[in-house]
Amino acid sequence: MALTETDRPVRQTPPRRPVTRRRQFTGRTALTLFLFMLPAIAFVGMFTYYPLANGISMAFRNYNLNDLSDTSWVGLKNFSTLLHDEMFRGTVKNSLIWVAGSLIPQFLIGFTMALWLRRKFRFRGAYQALVFFPWAVSGFLIGILFRWMFNGEFGVVNDLLMKTHLISTPVPWLADAKYAMVAVIVANVWYGVTFFAIMILAALQSVPEELYEASAIDGAGKVRTLFSITIPSIRTTLALTVLLRVIWIFNSPELIFGMTGGGPANETHIVTSYMIQVTQEGDYGRASAMGVMVVFVLMLFAIFYLLSIRPRKAMR
Repeated sequence: MALTETDRPVRQTPPRRPVTRRRQFTGRTALTLFLFMLPAIAFVGMFTYYPLANGISMAFRNYNLNDLSDTSWVGLKNFSTLLHDEMFRGTVKNSLIWVAGSLIPQFLIGFTMALWLRRKFRFRGAYQALVFFPWAVSGFLIGILFRWMFNGEFGVVNDLLMKTHLISTPVPWLADAKYAMVAVIVANVWYGVTFFAIMILAALQSVPEELYEASAIDGAGKVRTLFSITIPSIRTTLALTVLLRVIWIFNSPELIFGMTGGGPANETHIVTSYMIQVTQEGDYGRASAMGVMVVFVLMLFAIFYLLSIRPRKAMR
């Protein structure tokens, strides 16, 4: 039976999408955007860049709160004074010990914890909350807590060591120069492990499971899988995390102030804690010179570090 014109299905054409026209970027639009951004620009300039520029300027001036009658330009005198200051050279040495002694254990323990927390087990969420809790606490409060724990007379550390017969007499952890730096590094390791665990765990969760399944089919062991799949897959995150942590540890004197205040006999002072002490003494010129040196050294370190971890293909 032949179909008539009315019986044949009508082919429907899809509706046309409305043509959107780009609004032309005019001077009036640019002015509007600038006016909206002006409060943020003013806020950042007032509370970030102005103090930065003023601090750099004070590093080259004789700026002492005890005598503001002479704030003349002295050039590199403040920097020369620091380089000949035995106390400052000692803080540089302490800073290197502080960074290396804190960073390596933090990285190794944090990496191990991230690998463990990546596995599925009961109450994993509760364990993660307990592990990540220290990162939410102030470093100064952590310092006060560990000051009581390392107390030479009634601290819990000496109590545990004596009950396990590892020591026979209490150790004056914070009163003896031989043990004070060890104590503050132990506290900083406990405080900073969380950061590595959080960052590395987030990176591990982005590694495809297919890679591990293929590795298991090929018969690769855990160690080979770790160095052939896990570490190469999160290499960028590991490198940037280490860089950020080096900068933060170097610029984190609050834990030292909470535990020892830089003592005993200034043996636990690092550059940034010594800078705060000099500021409290009123010598803003010398303190600003220390701040400029810290920023300059950390910038050089960051540049050379990032250049050293660049892939070879990108360097060609």
